[in-house]
Amino acid sequence: MKSGYRIAAVIVACAGLIAAQGMAGVPALEAELLKTTLTPTGAERGANADGTIPAWTGGYSTVPAGYQQGAPRPDPFSADRPLFSITSVNLATHAAKLPEGVHALFQRFPDYRMDVYPTRRSAAAPAEVYDAILRNATRAKAASEGIAYGIEGAAGGIPFPIPKTGAEVMWNHILAFWGAARETHISTYVVSSAGDIDRTASYREIADFPYYYPGATPDSYGNYYFKTRRTTDAPAAKFGEGYLAWQPINSERNKFAAWRYLPGERRARRGPSLSYDTPDPDASGFQMLDEYYLFFGGLDRYDFKLVGKTEMYVPYNNNRLYGLPATGVLGTKHANPDALRYELHRVWVVEGTLANGKSHVAPKRRFYIDEDTWFAVYAESWDDAGKLWKFGHATMYLVPDLPAVILGSQFIYDLTLGGYVYGFAFNGDPIQYKVTPPHPAAALGPDAMVNRAAR
Repeated sequence: MKSGYRIAAVIVACAGLIAAQGMAGVPALEAELLKTTLTPTGAERGANADGTIPAWTGGYSTVPAGYQQGAPRPDPFSADRPLFSITSVNLATHAAKLPEGVHALFQRFPDYRMDVYPTRRSAAAPAEVYDAILRNATRAKAASEGIAYGIEGAAGGIPFPIPKTGAEVMWNHILAFWGAARETHISTYVVSSAGDIDRTASYREIADFPYYYPGATPDSYGNYYFKTRRTTDAPAAKFGEGYLAWQPINSERNKFAAWRYLPGERRARRGPSLSYDTPDPDASGFQMLDEYYLFFGGLDRYDFKLVGKTEMYVPYNNNRLYGLPATGVLGTKHANPDALRYELHRVWVVEGTLANGKSHVAPKRRFYIDEDTWFAVYAESWDDAGKLWKFGHATMYLVPDLPAVILGSQFIYDLTLGGYVYGFAFNGDPIQYKVTPPHPAAALGPDAMVNRAAR
């Protein structure tokens, strides 16, 4: 598969120089490429050689007439029909455009299938985000403690639109555009190796991205780029429990902050910094906390290598999936192939290997980052024996009212034990991903969990 990777000459020429000199961003002349051969977010603007990936022409931002914020968003490409399907019969023909995790699913499940549709480069962002990215291109840099711990000089858009290192690409994923704030009702489902399907948790969430607040500057949004508050409403035994988490832009200067609220105690208590390879309590051991959004939290456990860029069949424009109930998405062994849409897109490939002196249950990981959105679309993890262990699979949801394409719900497959988890799922809810203005600061503080419970 590595023969399909290609690295732009500018990466090879400049990466070492930038690392040696500690330069902030790229030279202004190179940043001007964001107005010509690159899109405003740093993707290749043009089509690929055979036209199977079209040129980017601005993305999709048409809001349906009468749309009510938060309601399920229709599929604007519902008239599209698959170009072809990848099955175990023709897998070899398409092998170079698939990650190892997909190959593993085909090996285990003879009925696995991928329906490939015409590529729609629907990713877009507001003009102010594009403007911020252009500014970030020349000013964003690693924090003095090192890029594994934080960055400086960026706000309002991905920090490194013309990346030179794997860590820069991973920061782009972490700081990809979801909007300034949201409200959602989210569920987690676990499918055991025996095929039993269980909804293990549901909760209401409010989340803010101060990094993307209107008018945010590198000095104005504070020490935390993301804050979220969750209130559990299922299962019944956990009804009313609350969880609050803040994600720092520099994990050396400000640690991951968390609070928990238990109804019986009627107070919010400072919790441990739940991050890295801590098992997700809602996922029955199938998922680590830093596998949320395929990768989430601190970079400092790994050294990230930029492998290059390649063309790959990835999940994209999956709005049809969100119109289905969870029962229409979850199969007893794997996701329902009828629910998913795949397209050919260019992705950055980044490999993470365990950093010196660090520990993690997955010593090697690989990520595939969509060039248009900077969200990871696939993720793979290997165990201590060098065996492929986990495979993460995004869905990519078109939100034209932002406008943006966001990562959406995710599948994490355990390729050793069997079974999988379906997380950040909002299928079937009348109010799904609701875009909101920023919430008051108090709404994302520990007292808010107590006050909500009292009401």
